Amino acid sequence: MFDLLVATTNSGKLREIKAFLKHLTLHIISLNDLHDPPVIAEDGQSFEENALKKARTLAEWSGYRTLADDSGLEVDALDGRPGILSARFSGPEANDAGNNSKLLEELRNICEEKRTARFVCVLALCLPRSRGGKQCTVRGTCEGIIGFAAKGKTGFGYDPLFFYPPLGKTFGEIDQQTKITVSHRGKALKRLVEVLPACFVPLEKP
Repeated sequence: MFDLLVATTNSGKLREIKAFLKHLTLHIISLNDLHDPPVIAEDGQSFEENALKKARTLAEWSGYRTLADDSGLEVDALDGRPGILSARFSGPEANDAGNNSKLLEELRNICEEKRTARFVCVLALCLPRSRGGKQCTVRGTCEGIIGFAAKGKTGFGYDPLFFYPPLGKTFGEIDQQTKITVSHRGKALKRLVEVLPACFVPLEKP
């Protein structure tokens, strides 16, 4: 059984990650389980930079192998915005409702054919230097269309606005088990599972 710190306080993200990794012999720890973790400014210029910064900082602080996520929504009609600023799209006090409202407002005159978008997820896995300091990143994307109104209540973030054509539903209308098989985070997690053995098993040998 290996300890893995998942560097998020977002209950939706944590739930998806736990569900995907449940078959592995991992003991998952969240930031909410730790006392007074450092606040990390997500000031990188890419999803990869932000994810690595979070994972590396928290791995050194905690001593745990650490998995960090940086994800967001890229809308073609907005030149890729909100991108790495997805969580803070509507301002410093942003929340899901505010972000979704701002997105709909900025796209109010955009026709359906031009509302193409994608979710992006980058996962960074870092080991503390005391355990070798290995690090890696994996990326997953999912293509869709931004709807004209929120639909569904099962997701979080921009899920109710993100229409996924292969299923004919928004991410807010599909169940978690289905979503994780097609989503950006699910694709990134699948790639992560492929690299986990190299980061975990060798370090446990006597």
